This record gives sequence, structure tokens and C-alpha cells, in this order.
Amino acid sequence: MAGNSQRKGSIRKGKKGATVGSGGQVRRGLEGRGPTPKASERPYHKQYKSKAKAERVAGSRPRKTTKSTEAEWAAGRNSVVEVLRANIPVAGIYVAEGAERDGRLREAFKLAAEQGLTMLEVTRGEMDRMTGGAVHQGLAARLPSYQYAHPDDLLDRADEQKEPPLIVALDSITDPRNLGAVVRSASGFGAHGVLIPERRAAGMTASAWKTSAGAAARLPIAQTVNLVRQLKAYKEAGIMVIGLDADGELTLPELVAPDGLAEGPLVVVVGSEGKGLSRLVAETCDQLVSIPMANDLESLNAGVAASVTLYAINQARA
Repeated sequence: MAGNSQRKGSIRKGKKGATVGSGGQVRRGLEGRGPTPKASERPYHKQYKSKAKAERVAGSRPRKTTKSTEAEWAAGRNSVVEVLRANIPVAGIYVAEGAERDGRLREAFKLAAEQGLTMLEVTRGEMDRMTGGAVHQGLAARLPSYQYAHPDDLLDRADEQKEPPLIVALDSITDPRNLGAVVRSASGFGAHGVLIPERRAAGMTASAWKTSAGAAARLPIAQTVNLVRQLKAYKEAGIMVIGLDADGELTLPELVAPDGLAEGPLVVVVGSEGKGLSRLVAETCDQLVSIPMANDLESLNAGVAASVTLYAINQARA
């Protein structure tokens, strides 16, 4: 018998064949593994999660800006001329071969030359394909994808200007013209930006650009995946969130009264054209504010309601 290799129990048989002795496995299993990590360094510990959350709130994660999914087209002579008049950013202007030269086309040529834009000639078939079969009248302009800001960028803008934040949030506004009107009013009355949801809401299309009269180039517009979550984040940052509602207990004159809420950090939420504020958004608001009317007229258009409110807040802060 050579050594202990034939001793009963010294050989363990398994699927991978016989194993003789421990091979040092027992000794390695008894070796120390170093000091136990701190609770804040263990991924599944409560303290680690709390620390990670605090870092996110402090802005340790890089901010990402988003772009609209695809370029927008302004088709038709009147539409293209209006886009050029409003100085809306244009990625390219296209003219169909053999297009009749009239006053509108000549004006488009003149405006494009003044803005240093090149006009490209394409076949009518190619223009039909590019504009998705729209009635283009031989003239179309391609707008670049709009680059949205991060919601926290709106707070940074207020901080840079050393002013209490004033942000306009839109709850499922689906008409791009209303979006453009709100952007125009927000820019004119001192707001620091506009916040819109990513889904089921109007984005910065050619129509919104045109209605904003170029204000969209001066005012940041941010997108959020979840409007309620972002409103709560603003509240955690110390900002009062108010929602415009016909049944609001607080009236606009009370909001803008001396030493009132209008003088502090504020987010103004405007509801959709038909249904107004959604239930969850309304419940998230710190206060619902109504605009007093002289008679029983129905609620104001979303763009008009935002303009009236922003004007009043601007006057209160002056």
C-alpha cells in the first residue's frame, strides 16, 4: 500500500472522476478574505442605495440631451417663406425641377441668399418621396432634429441669471401651435424654460417653430419621460409647483399678491386643450390656481392661459 492513497475514504468519486485528497481546497477555504467592506460600499445594503440616490440628486450622473426622432419638413411655398421669415433653423431648401417662378419662390430665393442657405434642385419624384407626398408646390425646407435640454438645465439657467426659477410645464399639450405659443410667451415674460413630456404630447415641429416666432431658438425646451416624477424632483429642489385649473381654490390675483408665491421659485403647469390637468399631475401640484373670468365663458385656450399667468407673474416680480 503506497502511502495513504489506498486508505478507505481517501478517494471521492464523482461525475468528473476520482479525486485523491483535498488538494489544499480545505486550507484555501479557511483562509481570510480581508476586512468586511463598509455598509456604504456593499451594493445591496440600504446605506449604499441611500448614498447612490443622494449622488443622483446632486447631479453626479451626466445629463443627456435628446433629439427629435427625425427631421421635420415644411412643404409648400407659403410655409417655406414663413419659416425663412421667422429665422427658423433650416438644414436645406429644395426646389423641384421646372418649378414655376412666381413671387413666393423669388422671395424664398432672396431670403435664402440673405441667410447664406443653399437651394438644391431635385426631381419632383424625389421631392414627393422626401416630403411624404405632401403638397409642396415645388418647394420644401428641411428642419434639423430639435435638440432638447435636460430638465435640470432650466434650473441652471435661472441660477446663472441669479433669479428664482420660473418654469412652464405642459401636461399632454398635443397641438404644436399651442406649444409654440407657450414657448413664445415664456420667452417674452421671463421664464427660464419649458418642460414637455416625451410621449403623447406635441414636440418642436415646423408648426411649433413657426408659432413661436423664433423664441424656440432663445429658450431651452426640455423633455421628460415621466412628468409627475420630474415635478416631484422640482419640489424636492424647493420649487413650488402650481397647476392652472378652472376649479382651483387659489386665484391668480392671490398668487401674484405682494409677498405671494409668485415671487419665489415656481413651476407653472398647463393642462391639455380638452381635459385640462391629468389626475396624477393635479395631485402632484402644491396648489391649483384659477384665472377669474368676467362671465361664464369656458376655460381659456392653453396658450392664452399660460400667457395671462406668465404676464401676471412677471409683473409681480418686476
